[in-house]
Formats: sequence, structure tokens, C-alpha cells
Amino acid sequence: MMDQNLLERVNPVFNTAKMTVFQLASAGVKDAASVAEKLGLSFEATQNSATTTVSPEQMTANMILVETRWRTCAAIAEESGCKTIVDLPCGYTPRAKAISQKGIAYYGLDLPAAIAEAEPAVMSLIDEDKRSSVHFCGVDATNGESLKAALKDAEGPLCITTEGLLMYFTDSEVGALCDNIRMILKEHGGCWVTADTETGMQYIMTMQPIAGDRFMEIMMKSKTTAEDKSDVNVGSNSLNVSPQGDVAQNMKNAMTFLARHGLKAERMILAEHMPEINSLSYVTPEQAQAIKQNMQKCAYWKITVSDTGAEVDTADLRAEDFDMQASVTNDTLNLRLKGRVDTLTAPNMLALFERVAAEHKLSCVDIDCGELDYISSAGLRVLLIMKKECPDGVKLTGINQVVREILEQTGFDSVLDIEDQ
Repeated sequence: MMDQNLLERVNPVFNTAKMTVFQLASAGVKDAASVAEKLGLSFEATQNSATTTVSPEQMTANMILVETRWRTCAAIAEESGCKTIVDLPCGYTPRAKAISQKGIAYYGLDLPAAIAEAEPAVMSLIDEDKRSSVHFCGVDATNGESLKAALKDAEGPLCITTEGLLMYFTDSEVGALCDNIRMILKEHGGCWVTADTETGMQYIMTMQPIAGDRFMEIMMKSKTTAEDKSDVNVGSNSLNVSPQGDVAQNMKNAMTFLARHGLKAERMILAEHMPEINSLSYVTPEQAQAIKQNMQKCAYWKITVSDTGAEVDTADLRAEDFDMQASVTNDTLNLRLKGRVDTLTAPNMLALFERVAAEHKLSCVDIDCGELDYISSAGLRVLLIMKKECPDGVKLTGINQVVREILEQTGFDSVLDIEDQ
């Protein structure tokens, strides 16, 4: 089994899920409180970060936002009538218990590091006779083959839910996710329900009645906290509808992005689907009423395969299995990468680098990318670790157009030494 420490260093974004389960526990979700207790989570560790301290208003707004999306996504998923609910990412929340009690199959998918901790904690809450309908699996959402393998025995149609995922993705990653979800839905049928596209708007509409004139200051602190814990820039892709500027145009752009990936969306007005929210009792009746009214302006998106969308070439989604060849010449580590470097494979690359660095004094890493199909933020994080530990940095050769675009989108083209063909 891969070292948990390596998994966490390669992709620490799952730490934000610990914020979420603690907020659900604070909102009065008893099963979430049980999970938080089993994991030994504390307010300080889950809510504060290295540079920010959570204010009472921020904690209250976060609690309401998280509980609203958790309960509402579940309600919409159940209303869909699908045989199976796929929670992507499932985080540490106890949704599996409620779903299994209703006779619906549940698949909890997340990063391997999160699954390793969440599965035993959540499964301990589920009645023994219901456990056979609950499945957990470590995946990379940008890796179509990992999703197909996790869902190979799932009975359709599926309702895939995402809460708090898209905001951490780059454009290339969210594009890969869209292609993968379309592939899964074409095979199994069903829909994708996401709370993520209008999260910024929902946050503003929740925060304003609570914080008044301080809402923008508190929102920026929340963004900083999430970025501290996830080590990524939050909210910078084409499916996050920015609440700034021309919101209608921003929404149209997001719909167009979906259409390019063969998907279409229906906006599900939040106020029309949200059940009773416990945490609204933590604010004044006037504030609670204002928040409920504001939810008329926000929506979750129910996404399905477009009948008119262009066909996606699924061969592009089936990259070759990851392979890595390594050698050391003087003080240089030479790597040849093949396939995908993502959350599932990047830990192997980091483990090899640290093993070699412990035996040799390395000054640089020279990577042949001629057969590298794709690299995610997890892979980029490993390259950055290598660069920090090698005086002469990291050199990439033979990169293809897909990898080049990813490096340009993320700014890594100016950080790494890229040799043109």
C-alpha cells in the first residue's frame, strides 16, 4: 500500500474535505459528528489555516453553505430516480449511511488518501445488512479508466454528484472530468448533479445577510483558507460561474464549455429543492429568511449527455498505463515518462525521486516526456518538489501539445525548463 504521507503531499486538496465534515458536525448532523470524532478532527485543525483564523460569521456561513449543498444535492439525487448514487468526491461525509438505508446503491469515490481514512470511519456507521450496497474506491476524476474500473459493477442509471470539486480544478482538469462523466453516462445512463458551478453566487447570497458590509472581506479569507489547505488556486476554470462582472455571460460561457464536451445543463433553482436546513437556526429569523429568499437566485446544475453535441473520441480518454524508466548520470536523474501522471501515479514518481535523492546528490532532473499523455496538478506538484530540491531545476523534453497547454494554463511553463522539439 502506498505511504499515506506521499499521497497527502502529492495532492493535499482532500484536506478541505475535513473542513466540510467538521462543518456538517457543527450544523447538527450526528453521523458527521461521529466521523469527525473517529478521525480525531478539531476546530483548529480543520477550520483555520497557516495564514487565516476563522471568524464566527465565516464559520456560520460556511456551515449553512455546506449543509445546504449536502442536503440539497442528496434530495435532487434521490428525486432523479436513479438506481445508484455516485458521490464524487465523497470526502468524509456520512451520506452513504442515509442512501443505503433507502435501498439505493452508493459509490463513494475520492482521492486514495481520503478513501483510506474515510471508508473505515463511515462503514462503521452502516448497518451490517446494508454494507453490501456501499462501495468506496480511490480514483482520480481526470482519469477515465479509474472511474470506469470503480463503476464497472454499478447498475444504471447513475446520478453522479459533485460538491466542492470543480473549484480546485484547472481548465484542462475540468475538461477531462467532463469527458469522463460523459463517457460514464453514455454507458450507464443517468445524470450529473453539481453544486459547484454557482458556488460563488451561493456563498455571496449566504454571506451577505450574516456579515453585512464585511461579507467581501470574509469571503476572501475563506478563499485563502481553502487555498492554504489545498495548495491550489481556487475557482479559476471555465465551469465556475464567476459572480463578478456579467454573470449572465459568465453562465453562458460555462454552458458553452459543457456543450463543447457533449453535455447540456438544466438549472435547478436551489430554493425549490432545498429541504430543512438545521444551521439556519444559528442566525436570526430575519437573516434566515433573507438567505432563503436569496436562494431563489442560485441553482445547482443537472447535467446530461447532449443529443446534439459532437462525439467525444473516447480513445483520447484511454491513455496508456503509466510507466517510468529512470537512470542516474553523474548528478542528474534521467526519467522517461509514459501515459498519465495524476493523483494515482504521481506518488510513484515522488517515491522514486526521494529514494534516488537519498542515495545520490542530485543537481537536476531531466525528464523525457515524449510518451507522456497527460499531467494533472498532482504531477505538477511533484515536479515543483523536485525543482525545489535540485539546484539546477527540472528540464522537460519532447512535450506534446496537450501537456504544453496544461503547463501554460498553470504557469508552469515559466517555472520549469522546457526544451522545444
